[in-house]
Amino acid sequence: MTQQQALQEYLLRLADSDMILGQRLCELVGKAPALEEELASSNVSLDLIGQARNWYEYAAELIDDGRDADNLVFRRDTHDYRNLLMVEQPNDDYAVTIARQFFFDVWHYFTLKSLVNASDERIANIAAKAVKEATYHLRRSSEWVKRMGDGTEESHRRIQDAFDRLWRFTGELITPDETDHAMFKAGIGPDPEQLKNDWFGMVREVAAQATLTAGAEDAWMYMGGKHGEHTEHLGHILAVMQSLPRAYPDATTW
Repeated sequence: MTQQQALQEYLLRLADSDMILGQRLCELVGKAPALEEELASSNVSLDLIGQARNWYEYAAELIDDGRDADNLVFRRDTHDYRNLLMVEQPNDDYAVTIARQFFFDVWHYFTLKSLVNASDERIANIAAKAVKEATYHLRRSSEWVKRMGDGTEESHRRIQDAFDRLWRFTGELITPDETDHAMFKAGIGPDPEQLKNDWFGMVREVAAQATLTAGAEDAWMYMGGKHGEHTEHLGHILAVMQSLPRAYPDATTW
């Protein structure tokens, strides 16, 4: 894999993870437990989709095969997507939604914080704007984790169950592969070991404040999303998300 190919792959991972989680949060419109949370989830979704577009546009320029950002979103199949498995997991109850968001937000915040100093100026500029949004996202999700964990017996049980259920998808967030190592060596991506330490440090700190138990670092993990191997959930997400563009591929106005 050349550095150019690794960069394209890395950009798609960032974009796809943002886009799929944004789509998941869109599903909460009209279904969130409170109006304020519906608005908050919608705002986070819009932030993520906006960030995804910036990554897609850069990726499309580098790939240079005639596809634009919209083509990359709406004309790729599940095996072409490079998102983290965590973000495609269903919303289920709100504790699962919050736990999923929190695990992602910690990873996202530290990743973007590092990318601000990337040797690639385009990436650094996108990250500089995105990290401001990610800071709010992390503050919100961590506060909800603590509120649920240190709340009622029922809320504590639900958020602990959500932690236990989603923990098996967290390994992919902090387990580097060839692409991650290539980006670090190029002065673009974060130091994999530092990212792992930062992620575990914050997750365990918030879990302790929430009176929750985080999983073991050596627990068995689901992997593969970054290489196009996904759970059955992604196909259902794309079927909804891509239905209109695929039905009317030549449409330009509505």
